[in-house]
Amino acid sequence: MAVARLALDPRRTVGPVNRRLFGSFVEHLGRAVTNGIYEPSHPSANEQGFRKDVIDLVAELGVSVIRYPGGNFVSGYKWEDGVGQVAERPRRLDLAWHSIETNEVGLHEFAGWVASVDSELMLAVNLGTRGIDAALSLVEYCNLRGGTALADERARNGRVDSFGIRMWCLGNEMDGPWQIGHQSADDYGKLASRTARAMRAFDPSLELVVCGSSDAQMPTFGEWERAVLSHTYDDVDYISCHAYYEEQNGDLGSFLASAVDMDQFIESVIATADHMKAARGSDKIINLSFDEWNVWYQCRFENVDKINGVDNWPIAPRLLEDSYSVVDAVVVGNLLISLLRHADRVRCACLAQLVNVIAPIMTQPGGIAWRQTIFFPLALTAQLARGESLQAQLSCDEYDTAAYGSVPVVDAAATHDGQAGRASIFVVNRSLTETTELTVELPCLTGDTAGSATTLSDADVYAANTLINPKRVGPHTNESLTLSDGYATIALPPVSWTVIEINQISPGAGEA
Repeated sequence: MAVARLALDPRRTVGPVNRRLFGSFVEHLGRAVTNGIYEPSHPSANEQGFRKDVIDLVAELGVSVIRYPGGNFVSGYKWEDGVGQVAERPRRLDLAWHSIETNEVGLHEFAGWVASVDSELMLAVNLGTRGIDAALSLVEYCNLRGGTALADERARNGRVDSFGIRMWCLGNEMDGPWQIGHQSADDYGKLASRTARAMRAFDPSLELVVCGSSDAQMPTFGEWERAVLSHTYDDVDYISCHAYYEEQNGDLGSFLASAVDMDQFIESVIATADHMKAARGSDKIINLSFDEWNVWYQCRFENVDKINGVDNWPIAPRLLEDSYSVVDAVVVGNLLISLLRHADRVRCACLAQLVNVIAPIMTQPGGIAWRQTIFFPLALTAQLARGESLQAQLSCDEYDTAAYGSVPVVDAAATHDGQAGRASIFVVNRSLTETTELTVELPCLTGDTAGSATTLSDADVYAANTLINPKRVGPHTNESLTLSDGYATIALPPVSWTVIEINQISPGAGEA
């Protein structure tokens, strides 16, 4: 049996855990909206046409912020198409996903749905085919209480109070040649700066996110961030990161170490942002919004889902409906560990996406909704990661990977809620074959302290929850855990994600 040791001290912190770390993303793509969250003919549908069973699962998932309406979709979207009488809304071609958008769900409907799941709406503006004027009109329509044509139009459309949206994305993945309206870093940076300044003229307190690289493997990565921030540093609060991971060519060891890449991605963007801070002699800190991340088997879109043909424009086709396994859930849990490890600078993150499209929640039209394996690490981390992220001192064996070289077999992050006297430890065992005995050391504790451990693992690492067997995989029943004089030992199965809960934490004792 392999061994690992994790030392924690509640006084050694990374930074506060922002609740926006546990966000998600809904785009008008495939069945994410139509026949996903919205299905008026479903037996559980409410008066607005939204599935109550999906609302319940999203509320259970605990997503804190939801980015909308894209994604690639937003770069060709006219927000005005999604307001007013539904019967009068135009149908439009969605060039991003080769579909027809009915606009049955627009700003008002989606904002109401976000409120029903107790989350925050994060809105993206179109800087692909549109620009400053449309962005200004949208922010005025959303956030002005009244007294202008746009605010009064919102009231006539059923919303007297403003939407009060605080966080805004200035376009989406404008570095990508696939993006409608793709631009160079200089051209996008100039447009984003002008748009941000105009939006701040309306409300200086808006929180604005500028587009970073859509992937760390983009040939422009690094230089894109530098050039964009050279134009926008004084105008925005965040720069975005996007990353997706998948098992390639049967290389399970590298896939399980995907968080190594996320760590490097985050630290590279921080370094670039801080270089710009120093070069400008600025006191301002640009933080990161990791507003797209997940496991995504991208080859499926190219080889299975991609729609072609000038006369073939379906409504809500089945696109990107990946079925997730145990190993996918372990990777997602590890990516959450990476986000917690950088909680001082990653202040927002969105698992992409939420329902049906590379999603933790799946639905059958007219039928059930169920939790995919990746649902569980996000739900439990969102529930239990509170207070401050802690510096984790971890020692363990390493293993060799083709993609990242030698990496630790075990990875971990921890949080401490001083007011509640509670700590949570999130840990993965990346070994394909070997159980690892983990010793947790919390020298600030004396005597015996109660805790529990919940583990997601399975003898079949490719086991998944499906329409036929929607409850095949789930977290193991909590194991009781006793810490004696600040030490506890737990066995981590191969290819597993575990959360350890510890109560009655006292940071006042122990070595500094």
